[in-house]
Amino acid sequence: MAKNAQLRANVRGRVQGVSYRAFVLARANSLDLNGYARNKIDGSVDVLAEGARANLELLLDFLHEGPPAARVEQVTHEWYAASGDYDHFDIR
Repeated sequence: MAKNAQLRANVRGRVQGVSYRAFVLARANSLDLNGYARNKIDGSVDVLAEGARANLELLLDFLHEGPPAARVEQVTHEWYAASGDYDHFDIR
């Protein structure tokens, strides 16, 4: 069994007020990932997700896409070992 990983991403563009976090929640749940998506004061969205590396890579692709009303301009990300601190994915 492959070890789980953690993806930390910051998404910039028109990503607040356009259901971006709900979009991420739906994709993360469909990929069996745990963690959260939260708005930041600077207008970006932070995403922390844990699970199978292949599923996290799929989520990363979705982060570049976003829902129809979003306009993703930049996604930065880093990889870490999974902490195991999360048992579901939620919106903060």
